[in-house]
Amino acid sequence: MALALYALGAICIVEGLVLALAPSLYEDILRWIVSLPHEARRTIGFLALTAGALSLWAAAWIGG
Repeated sequence: MALALYALGAICIVEGLVLALAPSLYEDILRWIVSLPHEARRTIGFLALTAGALSLWAAAWIGG
């Protein structure tokens, strides 16, 4: 549970930094994502999900 809270906190920090330091870049990225076909968005989502799950697994494995 602690690992999940650390991960959620890290996500919030990164998202907050992007919104605070480069809000127009965030808008550009959102426009780009919306312009993609649904299948491409789904693929990106699954890749992000896989990368996140592997990162959490690796952190738990390294941490003991």
